[in-house]
Amino acid sequence: MVAWERNPVTVLQWVLAPARLWALLALAGGMPAAAQTPDVQWQPLEALNAELPAAVRVFSGADPTIPLRAWYVTVRPDGDSVRAEVLLSRDENDRRERVSDFAADTGACVVVNGGFFSMERTPAFHAGLLVVDGVIEAPATRSVLRGDIRYETARAALGLTPDGFDIAWATSRDGQLQAWPEPPSHVPGTPAELVGEPSPWPVEDALGAGPALVFDGEIRVTTNEEVFFGSAIPNTHPRTAAGIRSDGTLLLLVVDGRQPVSRGVDLEQLASLMVDIGAEEALNLDGGGSSSLFVNGELLNRPSGITTEREVMSAIGVFCD
Repeated sequence: MVAWERNPVTVLQWVLAPARLWALLALAGGMPAAAQTPDVQWQPLEALNAELPAAVRVFSGADPTIPLRAWYVTVRPDGDSVRAEVLLSRDENDRRERVSDFAADTGACVVVNGGFFSMERTPAFHAGLLVVDGVIEAPATRSVLRGDIRYETARAALGLTPDGFDIAWATSRDGQLQAWPEPPSHVPGTPAELVGEPSPWPVEDALGAGPALVFDGEIRVTTNEEVFFGSAIPNTHPRTAAGIRSDGTLLLLVVDGRQPVSRGVDLEQLASLMVDIGAEEALNLDGGGSSSLFVNGELLNRPSGITTEREVMSAIGVFCD
């Protein structure tokens, strides 16, 4: 999903790999589109969980009828032994590295890929809000051009605050972060304005992507409002998502795709999965070949059907002290 919003044709970059031809058939109409709601049966990964603190649990699941394979991690707030951080690549050449490299560099026990970025630039360019240790490394996307129409944006972002986790439709203006009660009510061809009053968003780290998937415990996929129409992002792909339960537990989910045993999901199906695992709020993160989940020295999924991770610019790391 990297850079697909800028150039939807880049979705075809992976089709030359034989393991990914399955997905080409789906996108080209050679297979029926996945429409059913996933029914994933979740099981704890006891061997991994035995090595992790009680505040961090890992689960895997599958739905053979679609078919799907997925994994998620729960991170219960525990300032004494477990914390989460947004991570930025330290590679001075291209500012990209594998999630396993993030883990090796930082000592994180869990790492999942983060926000959108452009591989068309060297070093990489983060496409959306990125805040690390209180520093705005990349501003929120201010507007998006579709055809000859410009749409102002407030896109979903995950924030790490002193009190836990938060998901908001975020903007950044003059070095300050704001959280909005609603995104603009755009529809294709008809832009809208931001309405209401934003609140200061006092986050230590933040990771923007989008669209939002779940709001107040209900599926609410704000594809149009966040101006992801006209891109490949709403289609069926491997996915990464983050969510928050009502008790403040952070949820990190990865769904495999582009392979016979797991085709991937669209945004509505991803939202359904997040509700299924208890999300009160949730958002879509970067996906496609970027979707990778690394836990205690092990890559759990197969990014786009292979065992090689794509280098990414940002990630979410969980630290088990």
